[in-house]
Amino acid sequence: MSDQELLAGYVDVWWQAVGDLTAVLEQVPDEQWSTPTDLAGWDVRAVASHTAHLERVLATGEEEHAEVGEPVHASGMMGRYTEIGVVNRRTAEPAALLAEIREMTGRRHDALRADPPRDASAPAHPVFGGLSWTWGSLLRNRPLDVWMHEQDVRRAVGLPGGLDSEAAAHSAAYLVEGFGFVLAKKVQAPPGTRAALVVQGHEPCAFEGGEDGRGRAVPDPTGAAAYDVTLRMDRETYVVLAGGRRPAGPGKVDVVGDQGLGREILARMATTP
Repeated sequence: MSDQELLAGYVDVWWQAVGDLTAVLEQVPDEQWSTPTDLAGWDVRAVASHTAHLERVLATGEEEHAEVGEPVHASGMMGRYTEIGVVNRRTAEPAALLAEIREMTGRRHDALRADPPRDASAPAHPVFGGLSWTWGSLLRNRPLDVWMHEQDVRRAVGLPGGLDSEAAAHSAAYLVEGFGFVLAKKVQAPPGTRAALVVQGHEPCAFEGGEDGRGRAVPDPTGAAAYDVTLRMDRETYVVLAGGRRPAGPGKVDVVGDQGLGREILARMATTP
């Protein structure tokens, strides 16, 4: 597959994710836009506002500014940056936020179709927050961000679904790649420690802690190799853990092997805010 085909595929998945998010937001009554989500300090309105903000910057290349202070739920430069859209849209009506998301994503989609990027390693433009993104990293990240926020809204207002879409599969597979980082860097498992992850709907994966402090993929995770621990769960359970949303519910994770190591991994599973 060429880079252009790969990037076009990411755009298609993002566009589907945008349609799914707006379809869910349409179902939320105005009085439920203040419902808290799993993201600390953010309600449904904040999730929509954040999405509108980033998509506007990507569509127009124009940054927004706001005095966000030092919110306890937003750490680091990027955490404070994502508050800008929330602050600027605090009084926006739900219909206006939906219209903004549709307008900005439509404009961005048209631009990407008219002049599609061809090199995944080339610098992307526009970008947000002054970050350096390649086309590959930016376009791969956007479906993840949008779909995760669709799920945030669904859980907040009790509208389950959206777990079998292309955006869902894309996002969960993307997050699965961080399992080796969790084992080696976050848990700091001793060299030689092996852990396997089985997420429903995805190929099993396994990593081994290396002497260099990095997680190395086990070449044949379905083979007869012995693992110190194996974690099995469904897709939703995995994404709420890897997305740093909430702990797994009772009975949602099957831990086989070293129970203490399994608990450590689950406690440090988050790889994205």
